[in-house]
Amino acid sequence: MNSINRRSVLLAGLGVAGAGALAACSSGSGSGSNNALVNPSGSAVAAAEKKRTSTGRRQKLTLTAAPAMIDLGGGVMPKTWAFDGRTPGKEVRLSVGDTLVAELSNQLPNKTTTSIHWHGIALRNDMDGVPPATQTAVRAGSTFTYQFLADAPGTYFFHPHVGVQLDRGLYAPLIVEDPKETLDYDDEWVVVLDDWVDGVTGTPDEVFAELKQGMGGMDMGDGSSSSSDDMGDMGGMDMGGESASPSASASSSGGMSMKFMLTDSESKLLGGDAGDVKYPHHLINGRVATDPDVYTGKPGKKVRLRIINAGSDTAYRVALGGHKLTITHTDGFPVVHQEADALLIGMGERYDVLVTLADGVFPLVALAEGKNANGLALVRTGSGSKPSATVRPKELDGMIMTASQLRAADDVRLKSAKTDVTHQIKLTGGRDKYNWAINGKPFDMKDPEANPITIEEGQRVRLDFVNGTDMWHPMHLHGHTYQLGTSGPRKDTAIVLPKKKLSVFFDADNPGQWMLHCHNAYHGEAGMMANVGYKA
Repeated sequence: MNSINRRSVLLAGLGVAGAGALAACSSGSGSGSNNALVNPSGSAVAAAEKKRTSTGRRQKLTLTAAPAMIDLGGGVMPKTWAFDGRTPGKEVRLSVGDTLVAELSNQLPNKTTTSIHWHGIALRNDMDGVPPATQTAVRAGSTFTYQFLADAPGTYFFHPHVGVQLDRGLYAPLIVEDPKETLDYDDEWVVVLDDWVDGVTGTPDEVFAELKQGMGGMDMGDGSSSSSDDMGDMGGMDMGGESASPSASASSSGGMSMKFMLTDSESKLLGGDAGDVKYPHHLINGRVATDPDVYTGKPGKKVRLRIINAGSDTAYRVALGGHKLTITHTDGFPVVHQEADALLIGMGERYDVLVTLADGVFPLVALAEGKNANGLALVRTGSGSKPSATVRPKELDGMIMTASQLRAADDVRLKSAKTDVTHQIKLTGGRDKYNWAINGKPFDMKDPEANPITIEEGQRVRLDFVNGTDMWHPMHLHGHTYQLGTSGPRKDTAIVLPKKKLSVFFDADNPGQWMLHCHNAYHGEAGMMANVGYKA
C-alpha cells in the first residue's frame, strides 16, 4: 500500500499536519467515474470538522515506529516493528471532544514508508492515515503529525495502513471515554487479541508472497492456474528472505510445501474456511498462552472488558471460564445488553462486556476459530492453580453471541429515513488465485480514485455486501459507523459470511474519500478494497 499517487502530489497547508498530507487532485479522472470527489483536505472536510463539539483540550504524544526485539513471554523474543519498543503499544486514552495531536516518527529500516489509521473513529478525512488516498505515506526518517477531534466515545485502536504492516507489532488501543457514561462498573481491563508470525516463522511480507502464489498452484499472472489438487512444483522460488528455501521447497510428493498457508481451517460459525495463515502464536495483551497476562481483582467486583481483535487473519471465540459475559457495546456503540457464554470477534471488531468476578483463578481464552489454537490470559481473584495453556472452558461451546444477534441501543439507532442510494458491494475472488477484490476490480494503489463508490453528503446510504466467495470477510468502512439492517448494532466492521448477503445503512455525514475493505490484512492488500467517495 505504499505506492505514491501517480498524479501530482499537492502538499496541503495543514499547519501542524505539515507537508505530509496529500490534497489529492479530485478530478474524478479514475476510470468508470465522471464525478469529481471531495478533496481529503478540502473545504467540505474542514466544515464537517467545525461542527464537532470540542472540549478545547489537546492531548499530545509522539509515536516512534521502529525495529524492536519484544518479549512475548515464555522465552519468545521476536524481532518486529513496534511503537516505542512494545506490543501492543501504550494505550492512548482521551475524553469525548478532546483533540489528539499525535506525531508519528518513522524510524523503520530500508526506506520503509508507513502511516497510522485510527480504526473506527469518524474523524476528518485527511487524518485517516490511508496512503495514497488521504495522505502521502510517511517516509523513513521523517515525521507526520495527526491532529483530529474525537467526538464519539468507545473502544478503538490504531495501526498502519501500508502493505501488510498490520501483521507486525505496530498497534495500540485507543479509548475515548464518555463523561456521561451510564454503565456501572468497578474497574476495566483492555484485552487486545493478535495472531503472531513476525520474527518467529517469517515476516508478513514473506507470508503475503506465499499467499499470492495461490492455492491453485503457480499462477503466472496470465490467468492460468493449475487446479487446487495439483499444487505444482515451486522449485527454488525466492520468497524474499532467508526463508526462501523452506517456504518454497518441493515436498517429497512433488507438491508445494506450504510454510505459511493454512489449508485445513474449518469453522461452522464462519461458514467454512476460517483463515489463510498458520500462526505460531496467538497473543492476549502481547503474551503467549504458556506465559499469560494476568488481571488481578476481587470477587464480586464488576469489570468492563474492552476486547479488541488486532489480528490479521484470525477470528476469535472469546470466553471467560466460570463466568457469563454481558455484551454492552460493539465497535464503540452501545447495544441492548445481551448475556452470553462466548462471543465471536473478527479482525478489526471490538466488543465491550461486563463480568462480575467469581473467587479463584479463571482462564480468559481466545480460541483461534477453526485453527485449533488459542490465546490465553488469566483472571485471578483468589487462590488456585494456573490452568494449562490449552485449557478449553465449557463456555466456549455454550451460547455464542455474534453481531447479527445484537440490537442497537435506542439512543444510537438510526432514525427512520428513506434510503437515497443503494450500492451493491460484491466480494469477489478466491484462494486459488488469491485475487480478492470488490466488484471484480482490485483496488488500484496508483489511482485511488478509480472505480469509486460515490455518495453525496446528507444521503442515507445502503450497502448490500454480497459475498460470492468461499470465505468470510470482516468488512470495515472508514470514517463512519453503519447499522446492520433496520435495528441491528451500529458498527464499522462486520463479518460477511460466505455465499451470504448483509445489508447495512449509514448517514453520509463525514465528507471525504473513505476506504471500504476486508480487514483480513492479506485480502485487503491483494485488492479487496474500494474508495467510498463523496461527490464534490
